[in-house]
Amino acid sequence: QLQLVESGGGLVHPGGSLRLLCSVFGFTLEHYTIGWFRQAPGKEREGVSCITFNDDWTNLSDSVKGRFTISRDDAKNTAYLQMTSLKPEDTAVYYCAAVTGSTCLRDGMDYWGKGTLVTVSS
Repeated sequence: QLQLVESGGGLVHPGGSLRLLCSVFGFTLEHYTIGWFRQAPGKEREGVSCITFNDDWTNLSDSVKGRFTISRDDAKNTAYLQMTSLKPEDTAVYYCAAVTGSTCLRDGMDYWGKGTLVTVSS
């Protein structure tokens, strides 16, 4: 059964850091592009960062540039999102998703996880 499972979310103070994990089950990560998305209360789901099967990566939101880093370890079938200098506006449910192509489009991903909640608050 194909599954993506996010973990690593939680409550963090402004300025703090978290590392999210996206663990993949039922398929081999190395053939897929992975995207991280987030959805804040009352807002649409937006792209955060994307990394292709060739290790090319890009941030999908200007608001996370210089603060968030996406990476992957195909041997562990796991992708990561390192988040630093967190702000209250980063509060959201964070989702990872996989696609066989090389582009992370919110409506074009093949598989989704159920999300992990990140709350940035003092």
